[in-house]
Amino acid sequence: MDDLVALRRTLHATAEVGLHLPATQAIVRDAIAGLGLDTTLGQELSSVTAVLRGARPGPVVLLRADMDALPIAEATGLPYASTNGAMHACGHDMHMAGLVGAARILGARRDELPGTVVFMFQPGEEGYAGGRLMIEEGVLDAAGRRPVAAYAIHVDCVLGAGEFVTRAGPIMASASGLNIRVEGTGGHAAYPYQAVDPVPVAAEIVLALQTFVTRRVPVTDPAVVSVVRLHSDSNAPNVLPSSVAIDLNIRTLSRETLRLVREELGRLVAGLAAAHGCTARTEFIDSYPVTHNDPAETAAVLDLLGDRVRQLPAPAMASEDFGYVLEEVPGALLFLGARPAGVPAADAPPMHSERAAFDDAVLSIQAQTLAELAWRRLAQETAT
Repeated sequence: MDDLVALRRTLHATAEVGLHLPATQAIVRDAIAGLGLDTTLGQELSSVTAVLRGARPGPVVLLRADMDALPIAEATGLPYASTNGAMHACGHDMHMAGLVGAARILGARRDELPGTVVFMFQPGEEGYAGGRLMIEEGVLDAAGRRPVAAYAIHVDCVLGAGEFVTRAGPIMASASGLNIRVEGTGGHAAYPYQAVDPVPVAAEIVLALQTFVTRRVPVTDPAVVSVVRLHSDSNAPNVLPSSVAIDLNIRTLSRETLRLVREELGRLVAGLAAAHGCTARTEFIDSYPVTHNDPAETAAVLDLLGDRVRQLPAPAMASEDFGYVLEEVPGALLFLGARPAGVPAADAPPMHSERAAFDDAVLSIQAQTLAELAWRRLAQETAT
């Protein structure tokens, strides 16, 4: 446990953003050195894939941790706080340390291990689709055959320490984007009737988006459409712009709703623009899929954790690129509470906050749970 806490704090102080994390990658490699793992490094990203082959024959199970931080200036005041403008405000330092712990637990029992475990250390979760890139580079085939199951634990700094939550089916939403450019002609701000001003058209589009969601999308299969950026090409106080850009973030829980939003939003935007003499160009940006927990694998998680786990009544509308893995391999994502001791839930800074803090004490729970999930799944497959 002392080693895992020290590792987590080293990773926290060495936060790196994106797909290329050379310092983080080196720390992870050193942490698993000596365990007898077959280790490969990514080509297009600073990933680490480590394969533990048990002495007994059996299937393959994959365990995953993400590695990247966020571009946030840390304000926790912790003695091991990052000072480089990047911060592990989503707990990925905890994920790496917990997975290293699981590798050490399982590695110590290699002679009894009935199969193979792939440890997937993945950069680029925070919007860079690192999971998809690692799949393209062969992480699912690293052991010579596909895993029969995949598991990941995500810590949460508001949930009570040691408490698990999960659910079968969709647990986190897909994430997509729609970039809109409304084009008019621009002109003098004193003579708007001589121009085709795209600003009021953009304003109508923003308002129409709210009605679109409530009137076109079923409440039983929801969508969230948020305007995240709005700007014009005018840099002068007396000039009407010739174009306005609107960027949307779209969250859905099914392919059907995503298809509806993608197709009908484009028509809505084009129609509103045309009604005012403008044109509109749209670009859809497909990103993370829905994170979908396999019902059977989720049942195994619930059986293992018993009264330590609570089932979520509804999915979260945030996204997680472990969804790419779960599109290919049945498995489950679960959340583990890591709120620091003595901090009421109402006072705990949320994930992605510059003050987000996590309790090191749950690292042992995380490592043990990942190791036990892998062990049970391998033993189950071997027994059948």
